[in-house]
Amino acid sequence: MQRNIIELLAPAKNLECGRAAIDHGADAVYIGAPQFGARKAAANTIGDIAQLADYAHTFGARVHVALNTLLFDHEVPDAKRLAWELYRAGADVLIVQDMALLAADMPPIELHASTQCDNRSPEKVLFWQRVGMGQVVLARELSIKEIANIAKQTTVRLEAFVHGALCVSYSGQCYMSLVRGGRSANRGECAQPCRLAYDVTSADGQTLLRGAHALSLRDNNQTDNIEQLIDAGISSFKIEGRLKDVDYVSNITLHYRQRIDEVLARRPDLSRLSRGVVTPGFEPSPAKSFNRGFTDYFAHGRQPDIWQPRTSKSIGEPLGKVAAVKGQTLDIRTPIAVANGDGLCFFGRSGLAGLKVNTAQNVGKGVVRVVTQNATGARVGDMVWRNADMAFADNLKHDKTVRRIETSLSLDFADGAFSLTMTDADGVVTTTRRDVVTYEARNVEASRSQLRASLSKMGTSVYVASAVDVSNSAAARFAPAAAINELRRVAIAEHTAARIAHFRSSDVVRCEEPGVVFPIAELRREANVINAEAKRFYEGHGSTVVDWGYERQGESRGVRVMTIRHCILNSLGKCLRQHPEFGKLAPLTLTDADGRRYEARPECGACQMSIYAL
Repeated sequence: MQRNIIELLAPAKNLECGRAAIDHGADAVYIGAPQFGARKAAANTIGDIAQLADYAHTFGARVHVALNTLLFDHEVPDAKRLAWELYRAGADVLIVQDMALLAADMPPIELHASTQCDNRSPEKVLFWQRVGMGQVVLARELSIKEIANIAKQTTVRLEAFVHGALCVSYSGQCYMSLVRGGRSANRGECAQPCRLAYDVTSADGQTLLRGAHALSLRDNNQTDNIEQLIDAGISSFKIEGRLKDVDYVSNITLHYRQRIDEVLARRPDLSRLSRGVVTPGFEPSPAKSFNRGFTDYFAHGRQPDIWQPRTSKSIGEPLGKVAAVKGQTLDIRTPIAVANGDGLCFFGRSGLAGLKVNTAQNVGKGVVRVVTQNATGARVGDMVWRNADMAFADNLKHDKTVRRIETSLSLDFADGAFSLTMTDADGVVTTTRRDVVTYEARNVEASRSQLRASLSKMGTSVYVASAVDVSNSAAARFAPAAAINELRRVAIAEHTAARIAHFRSSDVVRCEEPGVVFPIAELRREANVINAEAKRFYEGHGSTVVDWGYERQGESRGVRVMTIRHCILNSLGKCLRQHPEFGKLAPLTLTDADGRRYEARPECGACQMSIYAL
């Protein structure tokens, strides 16, 4: 598949979320396998994945299955058997991290290099291309310029995260959850210690932050960078959120569908992967779904506001500032309508405070008066957000968004049978024939009109009849409405089966170029090699595996548990490169509520930090 074919890739916690993603415009969905997915809490049955594949293929969309955990030796055979089951179920892609799955006994299915492979250099991406990966999921931390540099040196399709939660560590390089409590992020069990509150002290004893979420980032939002990312070489736009519910998936998918379509409409050099026209049932708004505030991260270089140290919870959409406080009544200066039952929040003296709106009234001059029962702590000038919009929630509850495929129908009659032919823009043509007891029509034109009306009623199917042709021979025969309805129902089912077969991915023969050498000569713990087959893979490509991965070595202290591009000192305005006088502050010590301590060491040469367990 070429880079100029653009894919919107949405998350699917389960079959329901997957269907919602397709209905709201996804070109592909990614979903967890029954085992070995990087979100252990988002596993799905083979049966559900098969149903999702059929539904996706009806629209020419694809299903990516996450099989992207590290595998112990005894798990490798089971993972390969599972890969074959997923292939037979109709999955189009397997997302992998463990290179034990690049073996000859794998099914002929497309493989993608997970972001957990730490894909942030042209050399690494080129290696995956040369060993036969169909797509590479890039590190979230890359700038648009860095992506363009990778694209210039490779031809493999490139995938980028465009929305949702951001892991503070380079993906695949976080071991904090493992060291903290034995739950490995690389095996789908991350406990998210990065979202906890920490006291941050400097090397000279200063308390820089107290009870701050120093490692918690705002949420990714690349809405304004879509076209720049395409021009940089991105073909697949991935929405994070495989643990999110249907409302989140529907809202965010529809939002990016519309933004991408705006670009495609003026760019004849680009095309969309899947088929079908989406008719929205609501106006999407990312700010109304779970978010910690938004950032486009490193898209345009380092920014000071990529973190959210005050909370790891959702704050929603910004409303405005408090203009007056009187008891449990707040006046909020905002141009946005507020309704009874909405949920608001603000940062009080003890952190994030939430309140529920009992009544809301527009009192003029851009001020909304809110009566609540828990406004204690609000002060004039405080910023207020809305993290629960009742009207928007109601729109989603009664969401009427549909995705339809245009077809033309042609009805003929010969030898005592009606034949209904369905033709769509993708060249799929089916003809359904049924013997029907008929009578001579008294009025041919009235009969033709009635047949057209009956055939046009496509009901809850995914089709819309753009044209219906009834031949003279068919119009001359009268048949019971029930017979025509049954003919249409069977024709729809047969056409859907034909489309599923038409868009099911062909077998993929992965061709590895000869003499491919992995770009890292010595592989230590951070290479995440924990089984013999992965070890043979890397050593077969010129590397020496010096150490087994962390998961095989057990809990460790004094080791690097995270490598992050986010720099706490930089976000505090104390960048050591720009202000060497702050050198006395480093390294920093992070202490959580349970007394666990970590050391944050700036690595100014690479403009990043490393976190070590103490």
